Amino acid sequence: MSLVETAVPERFRDLAGRLTGRVVTPADPDWDTERLAWNLAIDQHPEAVIVPADASDIAVVVGFARDNGLRVVPQSTGHLAAPLGDLSGSILLHTSRLRGGEVDAEARTVRVGAGVVWGEVTSALEPYGLAALAGSSPDVGVAGYLLGAGFSWMARKRGLGCSAVTAFDVVTADGRQRHVSAESEPDLFWALRGGGGNTAIVTAFTFRVFPVATIYAGMLLFPLARAGEVLRAYEAWTRDVTEDATTSVRLLRIPPLPELPDFLRGQAFVGVDGAIDLPETEAAAVLEPLRALDPAIDTFGVLPASQLGLVHMDPPAPVPALGDGLIIDDLPDDAIEALLAVAGPDAESALLAVDLRHLGGAAGRPAENGGAVDHLPGKFVVYAVGIVADPALVPVLRAEVAAVRAALAPWMSERDYSNFREADAAPGRFWDDATLERLREIKQAYDPERTIRTAHELD
Repeated sequence: MSLVETAVPERFRDLAGRLTGRVVTPADPDWDTERLAWNLAIDQHPEAVIVPADASDIAVVVGFARDNGLRVVPQSTGHLAAPLGDLSGSILLHTSRLRGGEVDAEARTVRVGAGVVWGEVTSALEPYGLAALAGSSPDVGVAGYLLGAGFSWMARKRGLGCSAVTAFDVVTADGRQRHVSAESEPDLFWALRGGGGNTAIVTAFTFRVFPVATIYAGMLLFPLARAGEVLRAYEAWTRDVTEDATTSVRLLRIPPLPELPDFLRGQAFVGVDGAIDLPETEAAAVLEPLRALDPAIDTFGVLPASQLGLVHMDPPAPVPALGDGLIIDDLPDDAIEALLAVAGPDAESALLAVDLRHLGGAAGRPAENGGAVDHLPGKFVVYAVGIVADPALVPVLRAEVAAVRAALAPWMSERDYSNFREADAAPGRFWDDATLERLREIKQAYDPERTIRTAHELD
């Protein structure tokens, strides 16, 4: 065993004596479990994993990191672990024990810890007839989603998730615990809403919720052979569809998993899914032009808002995946043909899905008193992903994801949606020059030694 290997555990054992939470190092038997991200294809090797019990623990960890020349990487679930890259010289700070929440039904706000996932939020809101601007998967963490802007199934009607945040509780790089809002620490409040969490470690979020007890939602599935027809019809439908509708279209190849029902197992579809936040009769009328295409499967109907996280059929448990995304400004026939050539019915694709989510509406307009990301540009945000069932698939999937991006490159927006970028990208892809300059100034003010590290950094 090298001197480095023996010194590191000793150093962290001293830290462990100062914490209520856990310190896990490579010397511990559960090291390989604790360092896992939700995306099991990402092999994280930090100097140590720390699971803090509370904000006071985090303050101690930040001071320890600063004194020892280490960086701190907050991680709730690890859905967006891929852009982090090499974690040498970094502490992985798992916020999973920062649990709990409070619903203020009268004020229509929720406060939750940074370790909470969206399924817990939506379930807690159901008795009150309220809904949050939640992620499309119930096991996505509140923290990463909101810090990266947050595009929900109600985004076109109600805006981005980060614009609904009213306060953060944080620990800054100097170890101070702060309550951050428009009235208290306004610069930090601005930076945390879409700035990716680069400027502070968030321990709790307070955000607005909405009086939505039920919603018209579901999916239409067609054989993948009809992809060209459905993509063209969907694009035409989105040109003037009401902002009450937030939907996506997907090219979907479902693996032959035994736990899936027969009608889905091993099948290939082009599908339209999402939600229309209108009364049932009005919502059905909005959907009718697509329903008239005669889908093979139609699940649209009135659902409890708490069930929105099930509509997209995202994996319910950690999986090994490889994906990446981009925003496109348009989807003309040439773009559809280019996409079909690399991921359509005649392509030998190993991708699980190519997802095009319709942007615009309230999510496409700058929010009043918004943050570092107050809207998303473009017409569609695209995300291509495959399941790494075997390590040999990594180069195959990487090439196929790159092919989707290349096919749509002529229509690429000047900005990306950071939650869907799983590759390292220049910060100018997420923030314009003026926003990036202000974010860097705030980072310098609150974290001059660059102690806090996130998936998409400012430099």
